[in-house]
Amino acid sequence: MGIDVNAPIFVISVAAELADMHPQTLRQYDRLGIVSPSRAPGRSRRYSQRDIEMLREVQRLSQEGVSLEGIKRIMQLQQQVSGLRERVDQLSAELDQVQQRSADMGRVFAAGLAGDVVTLSRGQRPPASKAQARTSGLAALVARSRRVMALPAGKGAAVETELGYTADRGEFFRSGQS
Repeated sequence: MGIDVNAPIFVISVAAELADMHPQTLRQYDRLGIVSPSRAPGRSRRYSQRDIEMLREVQRLSQEGVSLEGIKRIMQLQQQVSGLRERVDQLSAELDQVQQRSADMGRVFAAGLAGDVVTLSRGQRPPASKAQARTSGLAALVARSRRVMALPAGKGAAVETELGYTADRGEFFRSGQS
């Protein structure tokens, strides 16, 4: 087992030597918030292996001509991307769990021909015939009451009307029409 890269174990002098920098440079980066190490109980700075890697990255960017403010922004964006990747991994794991649970449940809900909700087993289709739809939908309602409230297009008030249903064509009609 190796060293934890996040463990704050290096004092400032060792960290400066590992990063090939002067200790005062590390203090300045800490003040600017570019690389902020952990603090030991006596308020001394303790750097982790990850902090050393960040210091090397700061040095590389600085040598390429990027300003300290630019470096600070780059480091913030890298941390943000890292956090977002972790969140995506968490959400992917949660999604896998939910999909596994839903696959175990084996029930699916679908819309029947009459617009009603039908519970099915996985891989099963809703009823396809109009006769089946007629028994459990608007057609059955019309067959029982024959009077429904309708809102005609372009009119503001509902109008009571009588409807009929032709089983052979699977259509609704106003009474008096067939």
